[in-house]
Amino acid sequence: MIRNQLVGCAIMAMMLSFLLPSCFSTRQTTYMQGSFDTAALSQIRIPEAVIRQGDLLSIIVYSDNPEATALFNQSVITVSSSAGAASSGGSGAGGAGGGTGSSAGALGASNPTTPGYQVDEDGNIQFQGLGILHVEGLTKAKLKDTLDSRLKNTYLNNPYYSIRFLNYRFTMLGEVQHPGIFSIPGEHVSMLEAIGLAGDLTLYGRRDNVLIIRENEGKREWARLDLTKPQMMASPYYYLQQNDVVYVEATKKKLAANDQSTTRTVTIAATVISTLAIILTLLKK
Repeated sequence: MIRNQLVGCAIMAMMLSFLLPSCFSTRQTTYMQGSFDTAALSQIRIPEAVIRQGDLLSIIVYSDNPEATALFNQSVITVSSSAGAASSGGSGAGGAGGGTGSSAGALGASNPTTPGYQVDEDGNIQFQGLGILHVEGLTKAKLKDTLDSRLKNTYLNNPYYSIRFLNYRFTMLGEVQHPGIFSIPGEHVSMLEAIGLAGDLTLYGRRDNVLIIRENEGKREWARLDLTKPQMMASPYYYLQQNDVVYVEATKKKLAANDQSTTRTVTIAATVISTLAIILTLLKK
């Protein structure tokens, strides 16, 4: 009877060792704490994307005369998913949006893409039919005006354009659930949307000191956002730009939590070993 009671106590001690709560605390994880100045925040406009060095642009020209328009459009490249070969497929003036699409899923299928215009280190592109155009610092609307000034009533009647960024992406690093490089189909992404794409910050991510690294006119900029304050939405860094890097720093409590986890694991292992030794000793008697 006494032996059975001792065995029961040993088993209970082993079970309790697994149920010990983890003793750690984290900073408050609530975003945008406090009151909102709705009058001021409602006046904030989403900034237009600005063309920068290294950007890859899809520019397609349309007009009332498709034959004349073909001169100013890059050729569509058809990539075969089975052979991997590329062939010219005619002008982009027919209405395909262009871009670097994914490979076709079916064997033998083809995927039409346009090469795009790479903005060089001088901020220029070599535009089809026009030659060198300086585009750095322009928005899409300003680029359309530039094209109009060169094409309208000179080469084309009623020209219009489809312009897209083919490399609109950003990077999330540090204390986020899913760090990595994220590409988006649009041209606007807020900090909160970026965090959502990365699966949110971990419990150990500092929400009051998020670092944004940005390349602007060939220079690197650093800025920090306090995600716990509603005023962050008024920051020029709240909306990310192409190729931004976001780094979420870990709190000091992460190291302490890791130490506690290691200590807890060693304690549990020692408890299990000693409990099993007691049980084996009692069973031999």
